[in-house]
Amino acid sequence: MLSHMLILAQATGSAAEAAAAHGEASTGITTIFKNFGISWPFILAQIVNFCVVAFVLWKLAFKPVLATLDERNKKIASGLQYADDMKAKLEAVQQESVASSKRAQVEATRIIDEARKAAKEFLDKQAQESAAKAGEILAKAQQLIELEKKKMLAEARTETARLVVEITQRVLARELSDAERGRYNESAARELTNI
Repeated sequence: MLSHMLILAQATGSAAEAAAAHGEASTGITTIFKNFGISWPFILAQIVNFCVVAFVLWKLAFKPVLATLDERNKKIASGLQYADDMKAKLEAVQQESVASSKRAQVEATRIIDEARKAAKEFLDKQAQESAAKAGEILAKAQQLIELEKKKMLAEARTETARLVVEITQRVLARELSDAERGRYNESAARELTNI
């Protein structure tokens, strides 16, 4: 393709030289081109070459690079969005964690208070039951003591009466009749029972 352009440029250049040789009047632009050594065929070839190179670079270099940059920008944007989402979720989880720990602390305090109250009630109940049992034991002991006392007094009376009767029988055995002795024994037993 480049060779075709060079051929085209040479042909155009030859035509321009032929026109100048025929004596055509030079204009201001052609004079500037001649002074600076610029020829139309090379300029046109340079323009065509530049367009071809620009087109090839656009298709093979810039377009894939721009596509890669767009893809990278999208990935970066999605990464930043993901990071923001995760940051928001982390903050929500942290707030939930703080709220959960506060709820757990309140619940633990309530359970501890209930346990203390239950323990105090249990101790009070045990103390009352112990006092009641001690009172019952004391009352039973006093009843047993009273019963023992009455029993001992009854035994002592009975024994005393028996001794009095026996002594009296021995003393009076010779002087009293059987009927008098019986009356005397009954009277002594009644007297001892009333004591």
